[in-house]
Amino acid sequence: VQLVESGGGLVQPGGSLRLSCAASGSISFINTMRWYRQAPGRQRELVATFTRTGTITYADSVKGRFTVSGDNAKNTVYLQMSSLNPEDTAVYYCNMDINFRNYWGQGTQVTVSS
Repeated sequence: VQLVESGGGLVQPGGSLRLSCAASGSISFINTMRWYRQAPGRQRELVATFTRTGTITYADSVKGRFTVSGDNAKNTVYLQMSSLNPEDTAVYYCNMDINFRNYWGQGTQVTVSS
């Protein structure tokens, strides 16, 4: 199983980005899809969670600005990020529970700067 993220980049404050993470390989069951981020010198932070049953949770720091969604048919999770600010600068990682095992993507850099 492999997770591949895409959609990161450089964006100005107030801008938007959409991240995608697609899982491939021998996949029977995906239970939970998550997005984490890690800024330089800081611990990895859970940003958003999307479960198979549609339960969604967000970190307080992104509520109202970020939207997580999942497409079980495509084994893909998305993170729509709006009203970005420099504090959102980090490497963003997707994480999934697949076939009762946990997998990480390689990460995608998001930089918010003018």
